[in-house]
Amino acid sequence: MSELKRLDDQSPAVQYLQSKDKHLGKAIQMVGPLEYRIAANGYGFLVSQIIGQMLSNKVAAVLTQRLLTHCQGEITAEAIDQLSDATIRSIGVSRSKVTYIRNLTTAVTSQTIDFDRYATMSDTAIIQDLTAIKGIGNWSAKMYLIFALDRPNILPYEDVAFLQGYGWVYKTTDYTARTVQKKCQKWRPYSSVAARYLYVALDRGLTKEPFHLFK
Repeated sequence: MSELKRLDDQSPAVQYLQSKDKHLGKAIQMVGPLEYRIAANGYGFLVSQIIGQMLSNKVAAVLTQRLLTHCQGEITAEAIDQLSDATIRSIGVSRSKVTYIRNLTTAVTSQTIDFDRYATMSDTAIIQDLTAIKGIGNWSAKMYLIFALDRPNILPYEDVAFLQGYGWVYKTTDYTARTVQKKCQKWRPYSSVAARYLYVALDRGLTKEPFHLFK
């Protein structure tokens, strides 16, 4: 199991974000300390992201759990190779997503993709590497960087859940990439940390109530 990580008001990244953005700082205060683990199985994580494309987190989790059962508890390229397309489709995955999973599996088994190299590669280079595989776009690549590599400065403006948190904090429905990037420029170099807090705020239902800076 990967190392347990913690973010709180003693963390340099949290202190930096609170000093730069009072709106985000209030959201951080509302959420409180965070503990998380990074995904240790990069391949399995990306397969789960392919499954989850255009689906709710709840539905994606159910389908991923079904695939885990077929893979005897761990989604690996070797385990997927042992499954037929029909078996993967039987868990509720579309034909196109089966193809995308096969594309990723082939890239891994042929060593076109080598997850061990990513520890020393730049964020941009990793995104370029992953998005060369049909079925993996910027969203999936950024989710990998945040949740499997714990890269600190990824702004996932392609992600609907992130945008919900962003819109809640800033009381806006302007989700254009240019606007979000400009507004969140102040978060650098800890954009991923900011995103983590917004994700948790959403998961805990905090975004169901209007955001009040001084309340």
